[in-house]
Amino acid sequence: MKDQFSVEDTVTKFSNPFVTAKGEERAEVALSKPETLWFNTGTLCNIECVNCYIESSPSNDRLVYISADEVSDYLDQLEARNWNVREIAFTGGEPFMNPEMIEITRRSLERGYDVLILTNAMRPMMRKSVQAGLLELAEQYREKLTLRVSVDHWSAEHHDKERGEGAFEKTLVGMRWLRDAGIRIAVAGRTVWGEAEEASRAGYAELYAREKFDIEADNPGQTVLFPEMDETVDVPEITTACWDILNISPDSVMCASSRMVVKRRGAAKPTVLACTLLPYEPEFELGATLEEAETSVRLNHPHCAKFCVLGGASCSA
Repeated sequence: MKDQFSVEDTVTKFSNPFVTAKGEERAEVALSKPETLWFNTGTLCNIECVNCYIESSPSNDRLVYISADEVSDYLDQLEARNWNVREIAFTGGEPFMNPEMIEITRRSLERGYDVLILTNAMRPMMRKSVQAGLLELAEQYREKLTLRVSVDHWSAEHHDKERGEGAFEKTLVGMRWLRDAGIRIAVAGRTVWGEAEEASRAGYAELYAREKFDIEADNPGQTVLFPEMDETVDVPEITTACWDILNISPDSVMCASSRMVVKRRGAAKPTVLACTLLPYEPEFELGATLEEAETSVRLNHPHCAKFCVLGGASCSA
């Protein structure tokens, strides 16, 4: 592939996987310490947010529901490839819209993995059949299961600007149910508000205290504040020299420790992607198997710079 590109091709940023617009060698990241295998359960969602990076909605089925058997196949591959990951994680869309989500979770927990599910804790999670399944799983695997709930801001005003009027209270209803069920909760927030991190975490702390949620506002693993991913903002490209300049190890970047499995609409089988943030970018599609996905990843997208390298963010627990 490299022979197809040259410095002359690099008229704009992020247009060449091997060199930057300035002709410098682009940084790459090896899968050096696999920790998390992600599955996108499907892009359908019960709501449509203003700024959803994956464009989830009640009508977006570009990524279709993955099945429990397909997940099991990749769990088998994990063991065959000796990745030694500790965590299986699920994102969407809204994972609990997938009709096999409880069975998918069960199979992952039965293998001994920690399981992380990203959810808006709204109506799909609150269906009686889902609640019953979660209660059963929590009874058996309470210490291995975490639901990370999207709470874009600690105030209803800002949260509802992203997710629709009344969304904040509906999410709190779901979180209260999880609290009372003794199911571990984490929170994912956003930094779009121009609010200092200290003030933001203080706001979440007040919310948790008021609702008696057992979540630490100052713990980045329990209250994750994600940098925004606005592709219209100019960001620097990451070169091989940046690791020393920034004093950052490539091992700290998310694609050094994780991969994501998706199933595209019309595809016969799932495929493995380099990153949870780039589900529609063909350049970051690595193949159908985990063996194929063991290749290094060139940081040829603005999200690589802003979210991961400069933002220091990770989707995993």
